[in-house]
Amino acid sequence: MKQTLLLLLTALLWSCSQPSGLRMQVNNTIPVDQDDTNDSIIIKAAHVVPTPNQLEALKDEFIAFIHFGPNTFTRMEWGSGMEDPQIFDLHNLDTDQWCRAMKAAGMTKVIFTAKHHDGFCLWQTRYTTHGIMSSPYKDGQGDVMKELSESCHKYGLKLAVYLSPADLFQIENPEGLYGNLSKKTERTIPRPVEGRPFENKTTFQFVVDDYNEYFLNQLFELLTEYGPIYEVWFDGAHPKRKGGQTYDYMAWKELIHTLAPEAVIFGKEDIRWCGNEAGGTRSTEWNVIPYLEDPNQMNSFGDLTAKSLGSREDLLKGKYLHYQPAETNTSIREGWFYRDETTQKVRSADDVFDMYERSVGGNSIFLLNIPPNREGKFSQEDVGVLEEVGKRISTTYGNNLLNGARISKKLLDGDILTSELLSADQAFVEINTAEPITINRFSVSEAISTHSERIEKCALDVWEKDAWQEVATATNVGYKRILRFPAVTGSKFRFRVLESRLEPALAEVGAFYYENRPPQLEFRRNLEGLLSIQPKVHDFGWKPHGEDANANINSDMQIRYTLDGTEPTSGSSLYQGPFYFEGGEVKARAFANENAGSISSANIGIVKKDWKLLASGQQAEGHNGEQAFDENSKTYWKSEGKGTHFLSIDLAREEKLAGFIYTPPTNFADGMIEEGLIQSSTDGKKWETIETFNFGNLINDPSPRLQHFKAPVTTRFIRIESRVIAGAKTSAAIAEVDFLKAQ
Repeated sequence: MKQTLLLLLTALLWSCSQPSGLRMQVNNTIPVDQDDTNDSIIIKAAHVVPTPNQLEALKDEFIAFIHFGPNTFTRMEWGSGMEDPQIFDLHNLDTDQWCRAMKAAGMTKVIFTAKHHDGFCLWQTRYTTHGIMSSPYKDGQGDVMKELSESCHKYGLKLAVYLSPADLFQIENPEGLYGNLSKKTERTIPRPVEGRPFENKTTFQFVVDDYNEYFLNQLFELLTEYGPIYEVWFDGAHPKRKGGQTYDYMAWKELIHTLAPEAVIFGKEDIRWCGNEAGGTRSTEWNVIPYLEDPNQMNSFGDLTAKSLGSREDLLKGKYLHYQPAETNTSIREGWFYRDETTQKVRSADDVFDMYERSVGGNSIFLLNIPPNREGKFSQEDVGVLEEVGKRISTTYGNNLLNGARISKKLLDGDILTSELLSADQAFVEINTAEPITINRFSVSEAISTHSERIEKCALDVWEKDAWQEVATATNVGYKRILRFPAVTGSKFRFRVLESRLEPALAEVGAFYYENRPPQLEFRRNLEGLLSIQPKVHDFGWKPHGEDANANINSDMQIRYTLDGTEPTSGSSLYQGPFYFEGGEVKARAFANENAGSISSANIGIVKKDWKLLASGQQAEGHNGEQAFDENSKTYWKSEGKGTHFLSIDLAREEKLAGFIYTPPTNFADGMIEEGLIQSSTDGKKWETIETFNFGNLINDPSPRLQHFKAPVTTRFIRIESRVIAGAKTSAAIAEVDFLKAQ
């Protein structure tokens, strides 16, 4: 109790003598005392600040990850550790191209995977032959780390390194050091190797085992022979363990802090993982978080994956309050390593730009992996996405529309170390511009290095029609919060702090305009006949984050549509949600302010709600006939075995039909019906051929195929029979079949 009273008395004295909004000394880690009250804990949290290195890491904002190695050539995500180094059959390497693309994207730093879990080393290490020195690249004389270091220097990018603690080669190799049960003894780091002296003469004495000595020796190489290193990246992934091997992180940390004084350490006390590999972000990402132990003395750190980490309720559970920003990481491709150009999908520019705004604008760092291909380059599709994202970042955020506005100059000087302190009775800033401006983005930063992160809830207003109108709200701010909202025009704005832990200090504010890009649209109808019109979903299936990128970035978008065959205009029917549509031609177009997207159109068949399966050929398990008309193109009917492949359907009532649409399955190429018959029946038993069909190039182009009948057909019962399967295969498959209503 005495300590708590002392803290509160000290806070009172500080508040009287310091107009700076500080109640106590700021620190990177502040212990919670046993007799701290809830209020005193929150006061302490409001004085936890980043180290200079952590602040620089946050200012890096958008950084790159490079996964490259034997897995690039084996097309595996994790290797075995026993791959022949000859597998790394690299003939060309263009690290300049990597850096040009990363620079064009607006990235500032690149983390290179010098050694992944397989133990293969991509630099000329002295301490193993399992690496590039035993590969064909430059007859064993190549050094990817060196070439990348030179390119980073050339293009002004910071260099960082990922050295996997897990090492399958050192586990599986009979003479491997990982888990070999060696005793801890005093070792000199680096261990001298004849003929390979170090220019840096620093040495360390550590009491460690064989594997930790090996790891420290390699860290020494990477941190002394390739220029300044700004981040050292460790993860907790372990394909396999052996011999109860432990890691002496405290020794690693001492070596890193000595040799790379500007580096942050990921996976430890400096930088934490966001909790997923999908690019998912928390709506409220606090960087002041509680620990039960002093994180500066911890050897091992677990993954923090909870939805909430730093709320008031969370802070009250801790014994130490510590500043630890998150990296939001994911890959531009489906997987960390490159596989191919056909089956491995690439994220869209919309998706990556949305992740940039959600992560950097949500108080974290955005780490995007770009895996080089087997030609030693970034693939052109990846480069195109990076260039487009960089263009959007620069055109949107390169010009602060508040420059010249009537507001404290400290908030517009581009210096996060200068700030404007808000008071409890005036927790807002008013901004006046000389001329009206149109904005749909607003950014705000707190002075985290001097006043921590304090804002818990905030809002932006615009003066409109002689009154303040609320435009957007958010929770915490911290390093940066980007608010996104439909465009507003005005010359008077107000940023309000609605809730805070203590008087907040603002460092920067900015207003921006993002030029919405109307997306391509697609149509989806359910079995009940409800038609949805929505932005086309980009085909990317790896680690979904659950965000709607189009909706997030295009807040001003409207969809207009027609059902009479005419082209949609800004005056056509406004799409407001799914509506019943019994079939016909629909056209739609997205509009964003003055910009109009391309026209999308589709022929929609009759409603399938009451259809019934009459019969089919021998159905494959899990692929029954109803899946051919369930309005889900990802499922499919499949007929296999000998005999005729057919599907007959009861349409529930007589329909006058003008044609049909065959959608082949995209995830099963062996059942595409190239030639066949369409038959009708009056009783579902005796069939009469309406006409034949012939669809070419299905394997290369498995898109829906439309065939109009020579004359309208009135029937209730209809049958599809295959005659030729593409590629001379023996199964028949239908993802969806639709029948068009005749007018």
